[in-house]
Amino acid sequence: MERYRDIVIVGGGVGGVAAALAAADMGYSVLMSEPTQWIGGQLTSQAVPPDENPWIESFGGTWRYRQFREKVRAYYRRNYRLSPDAQGVRYFNPGNATVSRLCHEPRVALAVLHEMLAPHLHSGRLQILLGHRPVRADVDQDRVRAVELEPMSGAGDPVVVAGRFFLDASELGDLLPLTGTEYVTGAESQAETGELHAPHDADPLNMQSITMVFALDYRPGEDHTIDRPAAYAFWRDYQPQVTPAWPGPLFSWTHPIPTRLVPRTRTLFGPEDEPRPVDPSHNALWPYRRIIDRTNFAADIYPSDISLVNWPQNDYLLGPIYEVSETDAARHLQAARELSLSFLYWMQTEAPRPNGGLGYPGLRLRSDVMGSDDGLALYPYVREARRIRARFTVTEAHVGQAMRPKPYASPFSDSVGIGYYNIDLHPSTAGDNYIDVPSWPFQIPLGALIPVRMENLLPAAKNLGTTHITNGCYRLHPVEWNIGEAVGALVGYCLRHRLVPSAVLESPDHLARYQALLDASGIERAWPTIGARED
Repeated sequence: MERYRDIVIVGGGVGGVAAALAAADMGYSVLMSEPTQWIGGQLTSQAVPPDENPWIESFGGTWRYRQFREKVRAYYRRNYRLSPDAQGVRYFNPGNATVSRLCHEPRVALAVLHEMLAPHLHSGRLQILLGHRPVRADVDQDRVRAVELEPMSGAGDPVVVAGRFFLDASELGDLLPLTGTEYVTGAESQAETGELHAPHDADPLNMQSITMVFALDYRPGEDHTIDRPAAYAFWRDYQPQVTPAWPGPLFSWTHPIPTRLVPRTRTLFGPEDEPRPVDPSHNALWPYRRIIDRTNFAADIYPSDISLVNWPQNDYLLGPIYEVSETDAARHLQAARELSLSFLYWMQTEAPRPNGGLGYPGLRLRSDVMGSDDGLALYPYVREARRIRARFTVTEAHVGQAMRPKPYASPFSDSVGIGYYNIDLHPSTAGDNYIDVPSWPFQIPLGALIPVRMENLLPAAKNLGTTHITNGCYRLHPVEWNIGEAVGALVGYCLRHRLVPSAVLESPDHLARYQALLDASGIERAWPTIGARED
């Protein structure tokens, strides 16, 4: 079966959805594929509520991204009975989480994204092909002509989609090797990038850990203990082999503070050993990524909070799931699943409690929240992907506070958006401990979105021209959305003017007109304090 669309987007994650919205709003036909049954990536199938900058309620994200956030809040207000205390809260946070200002259920994000895409889906301008992955590409020198998408189930015929532009919004950068696009993986060497926190030696397989997230509620007095996982003994005794050293077994309430790498001992619920009340000063893990704070809702709706487990104890760092054989990738993915289930079993049976007891058998796995049979997320939380070799690469010297002689990030005249987050890398497959160091609020340069050679393939997620180090601050939700939206608008502009993206980068006139298009669509391109500065 062969189809044709103006724009083919491989990957229905945060960046893919944003790109589809931008391109379809400009009137172009779009096909977006997604390997799981849920679009939304980090927000949905990976079950990671948004990590954001502290100014996101008013600045630091695109208009469409902030519209998504407000639609999430409106969804709760429209469909749930809120408690009196929550009804008047302007910036309603369903989970009152300590890590996110909008910690909410994956299914709500999914519903909102479908609502935002609905006009284009119903008109036929956008088609979403769920449960499909790319397996082959038809390439003519520097241009992609078509991509073959195969059903994940193995049942049914593959779909061949031809198009004028192809966007890689996949979680792993799947289109890059299939199309022969030049790319980088893992960690570059300090000699190559000049970065303060880069390792001495390059290692393409030195990647951040992945995490199989799961959801729990807590029913004290009940026993919801799962069957003992087959690999439980291994994980119970496992101590990460990282430098600087991990303080003890992975299954412990003690782990390194990412920014200082000194041990911190936490509890599940707090010193009173109950979900409420929780004082953030007690370092309780339960409210960290809590997606439902039951006190936000009418008393008869939620008998318990619901919290997502994406904690240091279930980061998997024994090997990567791409750039290795399919057998090794499957083995690591299965081991990551076993790690998460083993951690749950440890919490249910052996975790020390403040009162001297062991285990919390009332912890209940919520497979319904995740949309899966086993209670784990539909897809692993992947922190870094293959990255294009771009016309311009953002390094630590452009954004890292420790390497900047001036108190702001490098300003880019070709900026297509902004973002802010610490340079935040989790323990890696090659034995690096956390790298979590300050950055400055930064811009997204167009040059980092243009491959060195390919003419009609662009990155639309975390696979832009960053390094292993700067990926740590360019990988978060509002930045990925901004990347996807800017790329969707770019290919729309190119189609309108019969250009290739590199021509926009190289022409001051076209660059200015394209940036004006971004401005008109509500994409912020400069932070107020660095907009007019020069390096």
